[in-house]
Amino acid sequence: MDGKQGDMDGSKPAGPRDSPDIRLLSNPLMSDAVSDWSPMHEAAIYGHQLSLRNLISQVNGVTTDWHTPLFNACVSGSRDCVNLLLQHGASVQPESDLASPIHEAARRGHTECVDSLIAYGSNIDHKISHLGTPLYLACENQQRACVKKLLESGADVNQGKGQDSPLHAVARTASEELACLLMDFGADTQAKNAEGKRPVELVPPDSPLARLFLEREGPPSLMQLCRLRIRKCFGIQQHHKITKLVLPEDLKQFLLHL
Repeated sequence: MDGKQGDMDGSKPAGPRDSPDIRLLSNPLMSDAVSDWSPMHEAAIYGHQLSLRNLISQVNGVTTDWHTPLFNACVSGSRDCVNLLLQHGASVQPESDLASPIHEAARRGHTECVDSLIAYGSNIDHKISHLGTPLYLACENQQRACVKKLLESGADVNQGKGQDSPLHAVARTASEELACLLMDFGADTQAKNAEGKRPVELVPPDSPLARLFLEREGPPSLMQLCRLRIRKCFGIQQHHKITKLVLPEDLKQFLLHL
């Protein structure tokens, strides 16, 4: 009788395809039956702060690709979402090197996200074998603002990817501006990569960048050595205190690389 009633009113009897997916029942935050992304991952990647606030209990949820909401927020470049996640206990240290928030933010040039991650204790020199350090990635992708932020925050100017230094990465991109910035922060122009090549050997011999390397190949100037020493005395993330020194404004700007 029940079967006939179902036929008469046009409804279909329940079948295997009509039953709820067991994966959705086991995780009510799943966005669909195919993906293992939760709505929290979606909110983070699209920068939806209000949605993210409502889902904050899953702050360190991980997909099969090792993506966390914090990683997704770094993909989108939403500093508000990054800060909200960090304030509610998001881990700045990735569970897997396949999805490191600070590397992703540096690669994409999301300087404000990098700044927040550093403030919450992210390892600024974390080296991943297939990516290198955040500084190396920023140099490789010519993200000048991120390069400057990382250097100002105490990143090791000579730590790159394998034996490749950030200066090697900049030489390949032929960026004079970044090369000059790295050398101002004490980059080693004589460092050799796995092929035994110095950065200058990766650029065309008659290029402006090659001339810049030749100009800066010798020992650093006394002025440069003094700047590096003073900044080292202040320590990582304390360089803002230079502004309080009783010095001429031009000298403070020189010390701050402004």
